[in-house]
Amino acid sequence: MAAHARAKSVGISAKKMRLVCDLVRGKNVETAVNTLRFTISPSATIILKTLNSAVANAEVNEFMSRDNLKITKITADQGPRMRRFRPKSRGRAGAFNRPSCHLMVEVDEVASNAATG
Repeated sequence: MAAHARAKSVGISAKKMRLVCDLVRGKNVETAVNTLRFTISPSATIILKTLNSAVANAEVNEFMSRDNLKITKITADQGPRMRRFRPKSRGRAGAFNRPSCHLMVEVDEVASNAATG
């Protein structure tokens, strides 16, 4: 049974979030945490926070070991866009959108090498 965590309406575009998600997709949790800790991106801090929440959910609710956890699924889907206006020349208003995204991280336990060998 996999454990997951969600971060909704994060103020970063989904495209920028997916670039960092691709770095850690399918990796072991310890490797992913080290990768995210040294990645220079605002997205990395949010993904790290959500990953730590998913790991805590796995340890507490599902009684899984942190050493055997692996990221099985990580997605960044588009969230609602806030419509904003910026002043332009000749007294006009220029519209622009502030994107947001929904982040979902799912971790599951994999068999350790000692148990299979």
